[in-house]
Amino acid sequence: MPAKTNKELAFLLELFVATDWGERFAELIDEHVKLPKKGKALYVASGTGGHAIALQSRAGENLNFVCVDENHESLELARAKAKTAISFITEFRDEAVDRLTFPDDEFALVIGDGSLIHSERVPEMFSEMVRVAAPGATVALGLPTFSSFGEFFSIYWEALHNLGLMDHEPDVESLITVLPAVSTIEEIGDHAGLEDIDSSTRIEEFDFESADKFLESPLIAHFLMPIWLETLPQGSREGVLAEIGRLINEENRETAFALTVKATIVVGKKAVSQ
Repeated sequence: MPAKTNKELAFLLELFVATDWGERFAELIDEHVKLPKKGKALYVASGTGGHAIALQSRAGENLNFVCVDENHESLELARAKAKTAISFITEFRDEAVDRLTFPDDEFALVIGDGSLIHSERVPEMFSEMVRVAAPGATVALGLPTFSSFGEFFSIYWEALHNLGLMDHEPDVESLITVLPAVSTIEEIGDHAGLEDIDSSTRIEEFDFESADKFLESPLIAHFLMPIWLETLPQGSREGVLAEIGRLINEENRETAFALTVKATIVVGKKAVSQ
């Protein structure tokens, strides 16, 4: 399947991903983050801006969100939505989530959505979030943690084995182990300068009517699968996907397939004295 343009990815994110996957991580943030009464807030990996705009509307004009994302087209959609919502959000910036260009100690609140960020980049993303937070500010990161996607990884490994791609079987193990444990994320926050760290995890299940529905889902096909298959040669990917589909249908007798995710939020306050 040819890669989508950034504009196409932004619309897929807005129409199909933010409305289910994104909302579940947004709910975690809503439950565990208290908005400050004033100042500047930063939303890292804000996507098409729906959750940031909702938080801004709830906070009022004394707290001003800055939205950053790596997809410029997602930010363009967010700008348009903010105008329609009469939002106070006025700043949208293209930023690498793990290399923020803001100065140290700037924001009264920093929220990050790591749910679609490659797990290898999460430690630096979290450290950067802490760096730009003001002393005493709340920092919150939502992300999938260790043991997520187990159903898929098991089938992926079997597909590689069946197709004689044994050299890539260790890639599946890497995908499993690169998903951070909650304790690992807490340690990263602690080393970066957070205190009073707390975390909460809940199991989220994403159901697909069949293998085809799973493989064709925008979330899977265009956001998660490119990460999962990135080490495979391009010429092998179509065959591997076909074998994954066959195995899902075989194991589930062509009925629903469920993908389980450990959705986690880690929250702390930046230490006043570093």
